[in-house]
Amino acid sequence: MGLSCCIIAHNEGDRIERCIDAVRDIVDEVVVVDSGSTDDTVAKAQARGAKTFFHAWDGYGPQKRFAEDCAANDWILNLDADEIVTPELAREIAALMQAPAGLLPAYRFRQVTVYPGRERPRLWADFHNYVRLYDRRRVRFRDSRVHDTVDTQGYPVGQLKGIALHYSWRTLEHVRAKLEKYTDLQAKELKKPRWYVLARLPFEYPILFFRYYVLRRNFTGGLTGLRITHEIARARWRRLLKIAVQQDKRG
Repeated sequence: MGLSCCIIAHNEGDRIERCIDAVRDIVDEVVVVDSGSTDDTVAKAQARGAKTFFHAWDGYGPQKRFAEDCAANDWILNLDADEIVTPELAREIAALMQAPAGLLPAYRFRQVTVYPGRERPRLWADFHNYVRLYDRRRVRFRDSRVHDTVDTQGYPVGQLKGIALHYSWRTLEHVRAKLEKYTDLQAKELKKPRWYVLARLPFEYPILFFRYYVLRRNFTGGLTGLRITHEIARARWRRLLKIAVQQDKRG
């Protein structure tokens, strides 16, 4: 059963090798789609045996769909360059690929957050639980510039027990920069009524702070958790301001 690992990347020279190394024994090929890195991302990926392609950045969905089209196999393991598949998850995926008769069209697994400068997740770390292993003949990434999610089209979806470690941020400054870039993109794509934006502005920061600090358990991360929560809540509040500015531009 052929399996391709698809990774989109931009200036990930410090992380792309770990991402590839964690999966290359369980996949038939690694496909890296680069959007114009100025570091050694492409060279390092090629040195690890990955097939590399260039595709100018057009948003998350289009980038990942392009990577799907570059793959030689229909079964796709989709990763970001800052995600590391654990050995437990790798063994689980390998076992699935050895029994194709019973496969569902898609499988979720958790991407568990790891703080900047740390190797392992904090106590009760938050996570996303997305479809990242799937048959592209039946399900594919949505063609959305801001939402990198797979459209499962009502098919049954399996849940894997293993996890991937998500090293989303290099530093606290990177947290801020990454959130600014993402909310800039969201503000251009999302359309909200003006009354909705104005009504939410006074409450957005405290609601988001509570959600990320308490419900997503960043309180277990000490001062780092507090600072990351502040940056996330602040960025989401600023997103509303950016949406309002975009609405004014549109008239």
